[in-house]
Amino acid sequence: MPLRYLALGDSYTIGEDVPAQARWPVQVAEKLRARAFAIDDPQIVAVTGWTTDELSDGMDKAELGASYDLVTLLIGVNNQYRGRAAEEYRAQLRTLLMRATTLAGKRAARVVVVSIPDWGVTPFGHRSGRNLQQIAAELDAFNAIAREEALAAGARFVNITGISRDHASLVASDGLHPSGAQYALWTEAIEPAVAAALAQH
Repeated sequence: MPLRYLALGDSYTIGEDVPAQARWPVQVAEKLRARAFAIDDPQIVAVTGWTTDELSDGMDKAELGASYDLVTLLIGVNNQYRGRAAEEYRAQLRTLLMRATTLAGKRAARVVVVSIPDWGVTPFGHRSGRNLQQIAAELDAFNAIAREEALAAGARFVNITGISRDHASLVASDGLHPSGAQYALWTEAIEPAVAAALAQH
């Protein structure tokens, strides 16, 4: 039986404004196949604009399997964008991590949390009129929470925020979301953690 992969998130997981094959979960699955992992195409539960609570509602409506071999989670940019509180993010992320762990067959080590990229460095961010230093500081705070909660839950954490800052020019035509080339760099960072997760029994 091929391994089953569930990718949970928002625009970054669904790959807004890039072809389906350029989405990072799809690229991760391809990398895993190159490592001789027999893995299905990812089931993606993600919608552009979703916050943590909206992802939870979306999971309620999705046709989810009973169990997956791998679950990835990248969520929170829209909480920050809308000015939602960091402690609300922590509480809702904790619930999402519990759900993700259950979906991973109660194997927390099979859950991989990916950090939120910095949208402030993009052309859209520069045009937004928002305080870019404040955006960066708030996202750093959200990512610190994501890392703390992931590790506390026994899940893995991968930080791609530095990649988003170092490669701000690699954006899709909307000037906001990463291009397939930037997602390829994310994939290079994410794939080792995912491979290690799948190696855990």
